[in-house]
Amino acid sequence: MVERWTKRATGVPRGLLRFLVLNMLAKKPMSGVEIVDIIDKETGGRWIPSSGSVYPLLASLHNKGFTSEMPSEEPGIKRYTLTDKGKALFEKHIAFGQKMLSKLEFLIPLLIGRFQFDPNDEKILANTREPAQRVVSTFLGLRAERNYRITEQDSTEIERILARCADDLEKVVQGIREKNHTKQKQQTQISQV
Repeated sequence: MVERWTKRATGVPRGLLRFLVLNMLAKKPMSGVEIVDIIDKETGGRWIPSSGSVYPLLASLHNKGFTSEMPSEEPGIKRYTLTDKGKALFEKHIAFGQKMLSKLEFLIPLLIGRFQFDPNDEKILANTREPAQRVVSTFLGLRAERNYRITEQDSTEIERILARCADDLEKVVQGIREKNHTKQKQQTQISQV
């Protein structure tokens, strides 16, 4: 139980939940349950905000006039949407986030270069750092192209390349998992003999 709570709470920057809630409500009216479900799904279960975090935040935003409650056909379900005041707050959050990102962008390739692997894997994976840094640096470089307008064709091509890369990586990782699972199963069978 403690491990599951730690898994949910560690490494989440302060204020991130507020930003994510504002972002989701800017797109469409949502309930607390829907917000938690989306964060759970988008993080692959690595972060599941507690109802003790989400509902007080929604109540606070509502009490301060940043959201309004939408009529619901489902009893007991409250859906919220951003008011004009809430949209202005969200825009301030976006502007602040962009400033922070532009100040910290140069660190991202450095952080990727410092992924910690098992010492046995460190030598094998050493050559993966430079390509990973290039991908992230190139992707972040799009932000620097303020005078360049990204077209639908550009976006489609970037999406295709990244999806192919992700698919290929997922296949390799799945293969590693399957080999390790088979090896563990064999070791268990040997120890049982």
